[in-house]
Amino acid sequence: MSGFRRFAGISAAIVLGLAGAAYATVASADDIMVMKAPPVTPAVPPTCTSVPDFFLSSCILSWYGITVYGTIDAGVGWESHGTPFNSTVVTGDEYLLQKNSNRSLWLASPNGLSQSNIGIKGNEPIAPGWAFVFDLEAGFDPYSFQLATGPGAVYDNRGVPLTSQDSNADSSRAGQFYNSLGYFGFSSPSYGTLTILRQNALTLDGVLAYDPLGGSYAFSPIGFQGTTCGVGDTEDCRFSTALKYRVNIGPLRAAALWQFGGYDLNNASNGAWQGQLGGDIPNLGGGVLSVDAIGSYVRDAVAVADTGGYTAAGPNGYPLGPFLPQTFTATISDDTSVMALARYATGPLKLFGGFEWIQYAPPSDTSTSFTDIAGDCVALAGVGCLETNINNTAYDAGDKTLYVFWTGAKYAVTTKLDLMAGYYHYTQPAYQGAICSDTSKATCSGGFNAVSFAVDWRFAEKFDAYAGFMYSEVYGGYANGYLNRSNIDPTVGMRFRF
Repeated sequence: MSGFRRFAGISAAIVLGLAGAAYATVASADDIMVMKAPPVTPAVPPTCTSVPDFFLSSCILSWYGITVYGTIDAGVGWESHGTPFNSTVVTGDEYLLQKNSNRSLWLASPNGLSQSNIGIKGNEPIAPGWAFVFDLEAGFDPYSFQLATGPGAVYDNRGVPLTSQDSNADSSRAGQFYNSLGYFGFSSPSYGTLTILRQNALTLDGVLAYDPLGGSYAFSPIGFQGTTCGVGDTEDCRFSTALKYRVNIGPLRAAALWQFGGYDLNNASNGAWQGQLGGDIPNLGGGVLSVDAIGSYVRDAVAVADTGGYTAAGPNGYPLGPFLPQTFTATISDDTSVMALARYATGPLKLFGGFEWIQYAPPSDTSTSFTDIAGDCVALAGVGCLETNINNTAYDAGDKTLYVFWTGAKYAVTTKLDLMAGYYHYTQPAYQGAICSDTSKATCSGGFNAVSFAVDWRFAEKFDAYAGFMYSEVYGGYANGYLNRSNIDPTVGMRFRF
């Protein structure tokens, strides 16, 4: 509980500071951010009346307050150290350097700038000042049309040596038909919005609003990896059974989330609590400053990965062959984080910054077997679930702390052309008594750096084309077990959004 008390103290100090700054002035309607509660009657484009209208205009597919929407994002790319394309994994490619990144190759590169998805949502007035709202959305691969699943792709690579795997990475998207969203609730401009069931974590909303690359898979580490949005573990970027409340009070905004239920209700934890406070400060140096703070605690959080499977690690941390089949392993921990966010917008320029402190501690409850969010059986030492394992003791010898920092900018060259750039840094202090900064052990101090750049051209109402790259590198204990130390992923693509 010492970590939780520390989290509470840090969170209170940040929240009170942000509240005092934001309350000093009033935000204009033009400064509403995506993190605010949605209005009951938003302005919407006209409804489509023909097939040409659907493709060539900004019209939407809407009837009686119900809207069908979607995105198809497809492209191609090259990676200096990557793994083969996998049509089931959320991202398709491992844009970010991973332990199994082992060769240079050309790739089909889906979902580079955003997740391909299909959804249906509604906002139906039910009384003066009140509306019933809902949203059901699924992410998919635009080449195979398979539902996106991170844990499923990791599970499919169990038993495969590190050097022979295709792309896989853990995720909160696990092949469900609601792998993005699946909630309903009630909304009022005066009293806020209350929603229940499958929803984004407040930290995921924070990443999407304050990342200069908008949570892109191909160009943003905090978009691809999910450590930041998931309070340390990417499976907790979304909760399947959650109650979420948002409200705006003058220049301030506040939010709270409670995840109830456990693994048996398709959650990757046995409970979570999040709180947020922020606001907008207009007319500051000719621009608008937006700030938010989010505190989080997740109990018995799950992170899955294929582990082991090589003879030993050499003095420089590189795995030594022969490479043996790997084991699908679920690591369980209690995770705590504090996230502080800022954005400054003036004219065509937007500047972004974010920081998160994350602590991993031993779980409140140990597990011997359970079904993960992808529906796969996981068991301690593989009893009854072959080639799987559960690690309940990863942090028994000492908590792990991770610091994440990012900054960047977005510049609108014209109303249809944007330039985006970002820098991202992770720092892992040595833990479990380790006193080292090399790659010999995973508990040594170390970290991760990435820089990215992208250009996005909206050449038609519903179409845009983009190009960019992300360079990522690991060092110190963070690099232990990696086949290579860096990757660059030049990628081009096109999106259709309706």
